Amino acid sequence: MRSPTRFISAARGNSFRKTYAQNTGLFLDGQTIPNSLARTLHFRCYTFCVRKLIVNADDFGLTAGVNRAIIETHVGGVVSSATMMANAAAFDDAVTAARSAPNLSVGCHVVLVDGTPVSPPDAVDTLLAIRSAEPDKFYSSLSAFAARATLGGFDRDQLVAEITAQIRKIQTAGLQVTHLDTHKHAHVFPEIFAALLRAARICGVRAIRNPFVPVKAIHARHFKSRRDLWKRYGQVRMLHTFSGQFRQHTRRAGLLTPDGVVGVIETGSLESSGKSSAKTSGESSGYSSLLRQTLASLPEGTWEFVCHPGYNDADLRAAGTRLLDSREEERRLLTSAELRQFLDEQKIRVISYREFAETPAGIPAETRS
Repeated sequence: MRSPTRFISAARGNSFRKTYAQNTGLFLDGQTIPNSLARTLHFRCYTFCVRKLIVNADDFGLTAGVNRAIIETHVGGVVSSATMMANAAAFDDAVTAARSAPNLSVGCHVVLVDGTPVSPPDAVDTLLAIRSAEPDKFYSSLSAFAARATLGGFDRDQLVAEITAQIRKIQTAGLQVTHLDTHKHAHVFPEIFAALLRAARICGVRAIRNPFVPVKAIHARHFKSRRDLWKRYGQVRMLHTFSGQFRQHTRRAGLLTPDGVVGVIETGSLESSGKSSAKTSGESSGYSSLLRQTLASLPEGTWEFVCHPGYNDADLRAAGTRLLDSREEERRLLTSAELRQFLDEQKIRVISYREFAETPAGIPAETRS
């Protein structure tokens, strides 16, 4: 038996539709499709017609130069959100900077690797590196951190306590924390992800980063000529197997998350390319070109572009980050008229995490209006 929707679409004449409406109540005045389908199309139209992009700058608080670059790319560019490191050297400067930019949506960039805890070290001892030359610090190696997380070596309550402490430090400074993410995308690991969800609920934060890249929409050929990026592409493709479970658990926790992230594979491509602009198939393999190819391939939905603008000054070089010149390149790109024009041409609408977090809970990302 054909469904009512198919049957109606095949029927001709307003008289039949009017009679059907009176008998079933599935139509409103002037409607020619059932209410249930109309609601679905109302939600889908927004994402099918307009791709949305949250442009989030990580490492807010790392250095004063990074803070300055984030504000510049927000005021004069496309950055709409930033995540703050509660345990970073320039945290106080970042708080002052955030207060000067009320339209910037501020989140917490939770640091559990390559940093120091906000909590007293003896209260989070299972999170600290074992036999480290620098006591009372987290693991500096992501691989060592991953091994311990995979083997269940972190105390779950300590994880929640430290994440909560970092969020609370930002909130205590008078800033609204609209979203959460993690340094080096640590919450791809289930144990860290579970703790992040618990801390978000405790602190009243409504949204978290979806750390998974839409690998089906990103063509592998963009990265084949670059060994470093090809390796990273393989890594994110392998991790993508956890993405379905991630969305499921986030929804059950009553939290919101975008459809995924872009910019993860491309991050630091300027550094590893030695500032070269080698040509492959007539196209630059540099950061700007890779990013444009990725954005142009995005499916409909709400996505997050992860970026790291900054100034390559003495403070940054002393911070121990691998991203140096690439932060300068990103800063220039994020404030360029060319990127704004490209986003307009692609019909990609930039929104903030604050705007995203105001979405009514329970509406999947792909059908949010």
